[in-house]
This record gives sequence, C-alpha cells and structure tokens, in this order.
Amino acid sequence: MVKVASVRRSEIGTEPDMWRYAAALPINDGEVRTNRGEGMTALTELPELAKDVGVGRLWIKDEGLNPTASFKARGLSMAITRAKALGLPGVCVPTAGNAGIALAAYAAAARMPARVYAPATTPPPILGSIRAYGAELHLVEGHIGDAGKATMQFAKESGYFNVATVREPYRVEGMKTMGYEVAEQLGWRLPDAIVYPTGGGEGTIGIWKAINEMVDWGWLEADTRRPKMVIAQASGCQPLVRAFHEGAEKATPWENPTTHASGLRVPGPLGDRLTLRTLRESNGGAFACDEEEIRRGTFRLASVSGIDAAPEGGCGLEVARKMVLAGLVKPDAEIVVFNTGSGASYRW
Repeated sequence: MVKVASVRRSEIGTEPDMWRYAAALPINDGEVRTNRGEGMTALTELPELAKDVGVGRLWIKDEGLNPTASFKARGLSMAITRAKALGLPGVCVPTAGNAGIALAAYAAAARMPARVYAPATTPPPILGSIRAYGAELHLVEGHIGDAGKATMQFAKESGYFNVATVREPYRVEGMKTMGYEVAEQLGWRLPDAIVYPTGGGEGTIGIWKAINEMVDWGWLEADTRRPKMVIAQASGCQPLVRAFHEGAEKATPWENPTTHASGLRVPGPLGDRLTLRTLRESNGGAFACDEEEIRRGTFRLASVSGIDAAPEGGCGLEVARKMVLAGLVKPDAEIVVFNTGSGASYRW
C-alpha cells in the first residue's frame, strides 16, 4: 500500500466528491483527475432498522449512488487517473461485475483502451453496461478466479496494465475515502462498528487504512476508539469468514462458489491477508448469510429506507443482526452498514 505523508484536516477541499480529500491521495500536482463525481455518498440514519438489528443507532452508507452504481467507482477513478498519468497503453481487469463497469466507464472518460474479463454468469444488466461504455468484454466459464487467470495472460501478452483488486495500490487509495467520509459525515467521530460486504477485500482494507491515517494525522481526537471492522459474505462463498474463524493468516480458495450476490462470489480474494489482519487489529468479526437471508435483508433494507439495495447490502444488514446476537457489540452501539451497490444492476 501507498504511504502518504501527514496531512492536516484543514487541507480538505470543498469538492462535493471524494476529491475533496485530494491532499491525502497519492497524486501529483497538475495531474488530470478522471473524475465523474464519485464519492460523498449519502449516510442515512434509519432508526427502524436499528431497532430490528438491536443497536442504539444505525446508518446506511449508500455506495449505489456512485456514477457507476457501486463503490468500485472510487478505486477505478483513482487507478485510471494514475494509469493515464503514467502513459500506460491500456488497462484490463477481471470482474464479478461492478469493477468491470467502473473500469469501462473511467477508461472511456480517460480515452484509454480497456478489456474486461467476466464470468458468463454475471448479471446481464452489468454486462450490458460494460459493453455500453465501449470496453472489450470477454466472458469466461467459471468464476472470477478463472477471469483473473485470463486477465493475467492477456496483460502479459499485450502490455495492458492489470488493475485487479490489490494487484496495484491505487484502487485501495480510492476506497479509503469511504472511511474519511463516514468520519466527516458523523461530525468527525467514528461508529462502534462498520459492516462491509466483502469479496476481494479492497473496501475493508481501504476504510481501515483511512481510520488509522485519521487518528495518526490528528483528524480525530487522540483518544478516539477505532471501530470494529466486520465483513459480510455469502454462505456459498465465504473464504474469508472460514479463514477468520480458523485463525488462519490467509484464505484457502472456496470450491464451487455460489451466490446470487455476484460481488461476493470471489473464491480466492487477493486481499485476504490484509483483510484478515484488519479484522483482528480492529477486534472485529466475520459472518456469512445464506441466500434466503440475503434476499430477506435486501428487501427489508429497500422497503424500509427507499434505498435501491443490492444483495450485498442486504447481506450486510443481516450480518449486523448476527454481529449483535454474537455479542460483538453492545445493545447501545452505533454502527454503519455499507450498501456497496445498486440493486438495479441485478434485475432482468
């Protein structure tokens, strides 16, 4: 990961997007940002869901409001900004869905060639969006791990840069802005726990990096207690949950991954070591939900809040409930649950 020099909170800008934190991002003066308004998504308090889950206060951070309808817009905006500045000939990525849309969109904005490899089982609306942005789309049989192998081979042969999760540092730098935003939107304080639906791990890793930076740089009070980081995965693909509960330092790839929450269908996450370290450093946790629980959570979140929840967000809400039942937080806890994308991407 990139180490950024100490930044004062007074250096935060006034832009209505993640680039308000440009001083804390590894970009050079004069570098042209591939910016489409990503970031500063809504943080909405929902007392009815707090009561359902059994906590004092609960907020939903809605990443479906990003330009490409998921949190991936942040990381790919940052990665493409750097790729363009470095003069790379093209970019490629394996995707479970949302990263492919984001790469295609930001590559189009930067006028860079892009190739996306996606499982053939990826929801059709997502594949349609990738094609609409002009990226070269290749479908593969199997899961994102198989798409990853095809991407690596293509990158080796073509000279295109592979911007897969955690294979380069800049996507995490874009993701960390989610952590800054939560603190700023809560009045420069942190919740007791953050629940994050996790596939490859870059969102969880990025938020934890931001939290440590804010404490180290004095953006927050010196005695600020860091939140417990809690990941949500699907029962049909839970390599990080299994590794966490086994006390392992890395995850063993999950065989035959199955879940309709395609963003969670990542059997061999490259960010496994850093994600597991984050969970343990934060005294957090890891839980999985079955398909019916994910559907129930998605419907509950959408119908109570009016947020267009993706199944990953529904999984996060159900994991918040499990976290409370497991005693990981107290009944008066304040928690933030991330809805990582838009439910519209899953409807056809």
